[in-house]
Amino acid sequence: MADGARLESYDVAIVGAGFSGLYMLHRLRTLGLTARVYEAGPSVGGTWYWNRYPGARVDIESQEYCYSFSSELDAEWQWSERYAAQPELLRYLNHVADRFALRSGIQLETRVTAAIYDDAARRWTVTTDQDEQISARHVVMATGCLSVAKEPDMPGAESFSGRSYHTHRWPEGVDFAGQRVAVIGTGSSAIQAIPQIATQAAHLTIFQRTPNFSVPAHNHPTDPQIAADWANNRAQYRREARDAGFAIRAVQQREDVALEAAPEQRTAAFEERWARGGFSLLGAYSDLIFSKDANDTAVQFVADKIRGTVKDPVTAEKLIPKTYPIGSKRICVDTGYYETFNRPNVSLVDLTDTPITAITPTGVRTTAGEQAFDAIVYAIGFDAMTGALSKIGIRGRGGARLSDSWAEGPKSYLGLMVAGFPNLFIVTGPGSPSVLSNMAVSIEQHVEWISDCIAWMGQRQAGAIEATEEAQEMWVAHVNEVADLTVYPQANSWYMGANVPGKPRVFMPYIGGFPAYRDKCAEVAAKGYEGFAVTADGRA
Repeated sequence: MADGARLESYDVAIVGAGFSGLYMLHRLRTLGLTARVYEAGPSVGGTWYWNRYPGARVDIESQEYCYSFSSELDAEWQWSERYAAQPELLRYLNHVADRFALRSGIQLETRVTAAIYDDAARRWTVTTDQDEQISARHVVMATGCLSVAKEPDMPGAESFSGRSYHTHRWPEGVDFAGQRVAVIGTGSSAIQAIPQIATQAAHLTIFQRTPNFSVPAHNHPTDPQIAADWANNRAQYRREARDAGFAIRAVQQREDVALEAAPEQRTAAFEERWARGGFSLLGAYSDLIFSKDANDTAVQFVADKIRGTVKDPVTAEKLIPKTYPIGSKRICVDTGYYETFNRPNVSLVDLTDTPITAITPTGVRTTAGEQAFDAIVYAIGFDAMTGALSKIGIRGRGGARLSDSWAEGPKSYLGLMVAGFPNLFIVTGPGSPSVLSNMAVSIEQHVEWISDCIAWMGQRQAGAIEATEEAQEMWVAHVNEVADLTVYPQANSWYMGANVPGKPRVFMPYIGGFPAYRDKCAEVAAKGYEGFAVTADGRA
């Protein structure tokens, strides 16, 4: 900090201005607390500012993937599509910032680089890349679960003489007309972008390491009758979403079990869900995520759909995942993905057969030879769940580093707080339903719990609150115990951190269901924040 610079002071410092940060600021203001949001980007929006690649859109129906805290906001915003695209989601979040006069509390183009706790003062000192220091009683990390993209680590990536793009940093005005384009990766971003790029490129080559399961979105303009039904029954539908296992009403989880159904019954049930689109397929039977044998019936159904769509049988087989259960990696929701492989200008390279050995000045070299390209698109995923926090120098009680506490995998109590880091809250952190739920619902629940906790502390003149080691260890054990009852740990997924070299292999989200988690959080608060150590507002 420059000599003479003023140390700004707030009740709460918030890191990130996406869905979480905006609502957190609004909620704290209603409590009469001072708060400021620090956002690295030049706009609010979080993931919906950064991810603007072709085809980027939400994979949960728009009517459900939005705030529910304001009926007035609901009434004045009309979604144009069943699954909103990135530009509309960004407009929505900008509307929220204006609608609730939040911009005066947001500092853009400011990256938080460190947060250090002062045991004696019971305050955090937050440092930014703008040579600022901020003093805050509480810090809320609203940094998002998918906000730090992986960077290309292939030999020679910097030598490519053509244009290189990353789906997480997409510039305006990209036109692939007449170009030979390579897309490296077949995760969600790639699956959304590939059909769009294929319509422009002279030829598109997709480099796939591991195929992903994808289901059709059946996206369409918002049906006026559906919009009217939502408007008339919004309160009820919101309750139904909060009471659903994934906090997604449209999934409509059935109680039937696949292994007790006749084959023709299963096929009919899967067909109905396939026609409905989106994540609803996983709700067809209650045992799909618990039983590998039950899950195999859904795998076979989707495999047959892929074979029936992709005309070249060799390509179809390469696109069918064969090494992990469906759902154990996040299912992708697409518009015309498999159909894209029927285009004459699209080809697939299976990297399990011919791995990439280098990026060259003119293209991509695999063990089978070199191909020339005019542009390369990297769609290689994120350092999920913990990536954003690991980039901030967070030190808690006694100077303990969060990176050291999480060296063997992230530990938290309820995904909300970490032992040894008083007054540091995480929105949808590891150990909470987060990415295994409707993030809009989970974010609201977390923001409300955190703001209620801060208000509770103020009423009692408490100086600090932190998770106890015992409660944290018990919760981490519970999260793993529940995960082990399911098929989720059977995949090398970003849920496990398996996509980042050197990252500990730990199942990070809580798969016990949003209602059970919400009720646990409410019970903890009702018992005076059981499992947390609360310190009076004295000074050491």
